[in-house]
Amino acid sequence: MGHCEVCGNDYSMTFEVHAQGGAVHVFDCFECAIHRMAPVCEHCRVQVVGHGVEANGRQFCSAHCAKAEGVQGIVDRVGAPMA
Repeated sequence: MGHCEVCGNDYSMTFEVHAQGGAVHVFDCFECAIHRMAPVCEHCRVQVVGHGVEANGRQFCSAHCAKAEGVQGIVDRVGAPMA
């Protein structure tokens, strides 16, 4: 059994996440892993769970938030519209 580093739950099915730099984190669910590991949008402060947008070393949840912070040249969708 392992202990989740976020909620402290003692659970038989914990899992490890190996991060850059050799850090190893132990969680009992994806919710706790997201809470601890997901970057935070620098505009709206939501945790970025999907791909998000990185511009000038800053993380955003969307092109909208990046634009609101003055980032130019970012679009939500590229290419032909989907049918």
